[in-house]
Amino acid sequence: MIKKWLVYEGTGNYYRDVLKKCIMRTFVAVEISSQQVINKISKFQSEININAKPVESENLHFTIQFLGEITEEKAEKVMDVLREIKFSNFLIKFRGIGVFPKLKFPRVIWIGTDEDGGKALVKLAKKVEDALKPLGFVSDKPFKPHITVFRIKNKNKDIKKQLQKYELYEFGSQEITNFKFKQSVLTSQGPIYSNLEEINGQK
Repeated sequence: MIKKWLVYEGTGNYYRDVLKKCIMRTFVAVEISSQQVINKISKFQSEININAKPVESENLHFTIQFLGEITEEKAEKVMDVLREIKFSNFLIKFRGIGVFPKLKFPRVIWIGTDEDGGKALVKLAKKVEDALKPLGFVSDKPFKPHITVFRIKNKNKDIKKQLQKYELYEFGSQEITNFKFKQSVLTSQGPIYSNLEEINGQK
C-alpha cells in the first residue's frame, strides 16, 4: 500500500482531484549510493564558482523515466509492471561533465558515464520504457545517461574555463544493483523524494 499524506492542493504535489483520487508526482530512477562518488561530486560542487543551486547528495540520481502526476491506482499498476523487469547488475564509471542546453547559456550541469556503463543504463531505461508503454507512458526524448549536479536559474559569468578542467575527470564507479519508483514532492527548499518501490537486479 502506498503511503499517503495530505499536502495543500495548491502545491501541485499531492492532492485530491475532482474524482477524489490521490495524485502524486512520480519518476523511475537509479540512485547514486557510492560514498566515494558522492564525495567527489560534492568536492566538485564546492570548487565551482557559480551562481547555481547544487543538487543535494541524497538526491543524486539518473532519471530513467519521468511519469508526472498519476493517481494512486495508476501507481499500483506501474509497480506491478516494474516488478516484472529482469536485469543483471552492472558497473558504471562516472566520468566527465556536460551542460544543457549549451555551454554559453547553461541551465543544468551534469556528470556523465563511461561508454559501457552508459550503454547498460540505456538498455535498462529501454526495458522500463517498454514495460510502461502499455500503461500510456511514453518518453518525450531519448534517454541520455547523466546526473544533474547543478540547476542554474540566473545568468552567470563565463564558466567555460572552470568546467574544462573536469571534462575527463573520474568521479569513481558504482555497481548498479537496483532501480526505484519514486515520488517527488516540491517544496520551497527543493524537492523531497521518497521510495514507492525498489526493483533489484540479478548477480
